[in-house]
Amino acid sequence: MKTLLPIIFLLVTNIIAAQTQNAITLFNKKLNQFLNVRDFSISEDGNEAFFTIQSPNQEVSQIAYIKKEKNTWSEPQLLSFNNTYSYLEPFLTNSGNRLYFISDQPLDTNKTEKKDFDIWYVERKNKNSEWSKPVNIGKPVNSEMNEFYPTIADNGNLYFTMESPKGLGKDDIYFCTWENHTYSEPQLLDENINSSGYEFNAFISKKENFILFTKYNEKGGQGSGDLYIARKNPDGKWQKAENLGIPINTKYMEYCPFYDESNQILYFTSRRNNLAPKRFKNISEFQEYVNDGENGLSKIYQVPFKIK
Repeated sequence: MKTLLPIIFLLVTNIIAAQTQNAITLFNKKLNQFLNVRDFSISEDGNEAFFTIQSPNQEVSQIAYIKKEKNTWSEPQLLSFNNTYSYLEPFLTNSGNRLYFISDQPLDTNKTEKKDFDIWYVERKNKNSEWSKPVNIGKPVNSEMNEFYPTIADNGNLYFTMESPKGLGKDDIYFCTWENHTYSEPQLLDENINSSGYEFNAFISKKENFILFTKYNEKGGQGSGDLYIARKNPDGKWQKAENLGIPINTKYMEYCPFYDESNQILYFTSRRNNLAPKRFKNISEFQEYVNDGENGLSKIYQVPFKIK
């Protein structure tokens, strides 16, 4: 019986992995018309989704959205404030009336020279009203360096990526606490999260009790960028981050996590590639095969995922 236990365990693990693999699906095929789609955020009621669309080499980056109408997603549309600068990494707050994002647009609208990447936001009165003009979140959050990928816990604490010589690596994850209607100076998360390598794209949970993020080329990973999770101890300290493993992570790049806690769905961006040579009946079949599946381009995937 003892000799069978490892075999039984392996079989069960393989079954679970296969079930999870089958459950990983593209979020919406309407987004396949874009070459690169990433940075996903969905509203609390599940009826609005925001994401970034980019040119192949990321020279052009804009934020788009879709709305659910009669249980069907609308065609994607650009947000009104997009212009000649780069816009990416949207995060919609729980109220649905403030949208954070990243841009290199200048602080002075009379200037045309690009700035470093900062955290910005727009606001609206309700879902049917127009978004405001972009507002730079300002210091102490923004700096002369690049800030990326803002997400916010229910208590207002802000988590983001920053490139700083004071960090542990090139890209590190920081947070700012929300106190007395203002943000604190950025604080570097410890070595249970950050390292001398690359950590980025951190999604913080509503209760600030777990964090999802990407580590790049981490030892023991699947290769390229992998998604990790870290949980807080009862004393408020972060535990050592754990790799989410196969089949969510692959040898390709996985990044930009967003977790829908109400429905227990993990959304993430992946460059996974499952294309193989085959014979095609016609050009339409070729286009469908190359464009609609796992083709090595950035696409948004979803999977049922329970975080305990």
